[in-house]
Amino acid sequence: MTRSPATPLPPPKARRRLRESAALTQPQLATRVGVTPATVRAWESGRTTPRGRKREAYAKLLKTLAEEEAARLAKQEQEREREREQEALPEPKPEPKSKSEPVALTPAQAFDALYAFSAPALVRQTFLLTGRREQARESVERAFQTAWERWPEVARDRDPVGWVRATAYEYALSPWQRFRPRHRHPEPPPADPGDRTLLNTLLRLPPRHRRTLVLYDGVGLDLPETAAETEASTPATANRLLHAREAVAGRLPALADPRVLHRRLAELASNERLRAAEPPAVRGGGERRARFRTRAAIAFTVALVGTTALTARTAPTHYEPPVSPGQAVRGVPHKVAPGSLSDEELELRQKLRDQMQDGPERLSPRLE
Repeated sequence: MTRSPATPLPPPKARRRLRESAALTQPQLATRVGVTPATVRAWESGRTTPRGRKREAYAKLLKTLAEEEAARLAKQEQEREREREQEALPEPKPEPKSKSEPVALTPAQAFDALYAFSAPALVRQTFLLTGRREQARESVERAFQTAWERWPEVARDRDPVGWVRATAYEYALSPWQRFRPRHRHPEPPPADPGDRTLLNTLLRLPPRHRRTLVLYDGVGLDLPETAAETEASTPATANRLLHAREAVAGRLPALADPRVLHRRLAELASNERLRAAEPPAVRGGGERRARFRTRAAIAFTVALVGTTALTARTAPTHYEPPVSPGQAVRGVPHKVAPGSLSDEELELRQKLRDQMQDGPERLSPRLE
């Protein structure tokens, strides 16, 4: 029996774009397909792929949304064409805007607002992951600098804070951090003994379990959102969370209750004096890093072009066979190069050159 090919689906980003263009939430789309919102979130992130009847229903719904989007675009194009035709007509004087209307923000202002709103909390959360104050601040600044470089993408994201948080956590938990000279010098622990014990317990957890615990019990995300941010399945995320809670409760039995653990994590992060840099300084640092990378790329390209040109100039244009090494022939003596002549040999050579080439004169007998 031949199995029919699966219905093609658009890429994960296109699926999310079609849903958002139709003003549908993930729970609404999940209801229309007959699945859970977590399944739709996994489909749109690319972590899983629908199969069977669910794939057919999902593909049919996406096709309908694409047709509706094409119809809306065609209608908008007609409206723009109608506006072009009316450009020649005198335009009425626009009415002054009321003070209650929101003012559009520039990209820099929107970035500064996002940074001022979320940076302090992100620095405290990252401190729970690393136990290092300076590394937590640097991780958040690097994440915001990356967000400023990709600001059009971040600004359109449905959760810009989550985008920056995931980038900061990945930078803070990078295995390359252990090779930095900063890790050779430990930072002073928290002053409170309870905070010090809790922080040491967190740092003993594996990085994935620690991140899952901070996201779920510290930040307050639900299980599907935690799974999506850590790029793991929901069962795996639940397993990591249970193991992390068991490890914490094993050393600190008073934190077995998740509500108490959430309160203690918030207190531990709030007791530390963690400050974030000003938004203009973060934007300026990101722009300097971007200029440095651009100049380095240009310098590398110029060096590569120069090396290629030099190689093409000096490389041989034809094949030259190598000279075979000499071999001794039996019975034939080696050719010896003449050396310098001595004084006697030079005198003899000059004497021979002065004489006639035909030899000495012939002797004839004479009578005496």
